Amino acid sequence: MATTTPAAALEQVPLLSELTQRDRQRLAKTMKERTFPPGREVVVEGRGGVGFFIIADGNAAVSIGDRVVNMLGPGDYFGEMALLHGGERSATVTADSELRCLTITAWGFKSFVEEHPKVAWGLLQALAQRLYESTAR
Repeated sequence: MATTTPAAALEQVPLLSELTQRDRQRLAKTMKERTFPPGREVVVEGRGGVGFFIIADGNAAVSIGDRVVNMLGPGDYFGEMALLHGGERSATVTADSELRCLTITAWGFKSFVEEHPKVAWGLLQALAQRLYESTAR
């Protein structure tokens, strides 16, 4: 598995592309690294959750019910929907390979987004796209 630094991993995230390098480094310092072996469920559909995850290395499968609906890789993120509405997870994310993620709690992410409104706009666009994709199928 690659050993991308947290700050370098954040550079791969389109949602954070408008941030300065200094802001990404600051965000990276507030995040924790977690590693998941292949086959491990990272988040589970229908369960609560307060974490936002950014994939630094590896791949993961997103499933709703028994159906895989998306594959994620470095620079992709998940957990933002449950993080924003405080409810249950809408999908299960399972490590497809060894998976290294950067995570942040809801309260940590909220204060960061409040300080960086461009991230909020990017998040709204991503949520709108996910909603569109889920209803267009």
